[in-house]
Amino acid sequence: MFRRRSRDPGERLVTLIGKPGCHLCDDAQSVIEKVCGELGVPWEKKDITQDEELHRAYWEQIPVVLVDGAQHTFWRVDEARLRKALTQM
Repeated sequence: MFRRRSRDPGERLVTLIGKPGCHLCDDAQSVIEKVCGELGVPWEKKDITQDEELHRAYWEQIPVVLVDGAQHTFWRVDEARLRKALTQM
């Protein structure tokens, strides 16, 4: 039986794309801080008001959460779903 090697949490990256003054972005950040802190996964925050490309791509979806560069979710972050995404694979 083939088993995938689990990725080290430090090899993962969660990116929160949002903007200042966005209450959903603040809520998403709280969930990300909790889950990533518990799992030892690094995360970063990007401001769509400072990046035209991100603004065009995600304006109507913020906050957007990427896991390893791929879109994981938008608007609301489910703690259990994020934890599962970061602990599998």
